[in-house]
Amino acid sequence: MTEKDELLKLDNQLCFALYNASKNITKTYQPLLKRLDLTYTQYIALLVLWEKDEVTLSEIGARLNLDSGTLTPMLKAMESKDLLLRKKGVDDERKIFIKLTEKGKALKEEALKIPQEMMCKINLPKDKIFALRDLINKFNSKL
Repeated sequence: MTEKDELLKLDNQLCFALYNASKNITKTYQPLLKRLDLTYTQYIALLVLWEKDEVTLSEIGARLNLDSGTLTPMLKAMESKDLLLRKKGVDDERKIFIKLTEKGKALKEEALKIPQEMMCKINLPKDKIFALRDLINKFNSKL
């Protein structure tokens, strides 16, 4: 196999390694989130709201890198579970504000176990995990 052929080997592709990692991490989260009746995307939306409650739909979209077409049905489903409220802005009805309910706030306590459980499943030293996260964040900022 030539050097040029090596460039096109699947196992040599960074994109495939990241794609696989993303799928595997989401799959690993599933049983942990099932206990909370959440999808992975709902979980990361809650992480945003637990950091700062009552944010706009566009702020959540920017933090998660998701468009409103993806967010709106997900947030509606979360609203039907009584985890959050969506309300139109008073000054600008095009702005949608998202606010946690008491049930959504209380779920944070149960979710505190998840990061530790994931660390155990990954079974790497914390400093390696954090270094990898930082490297991936730096990588993402370059794209």
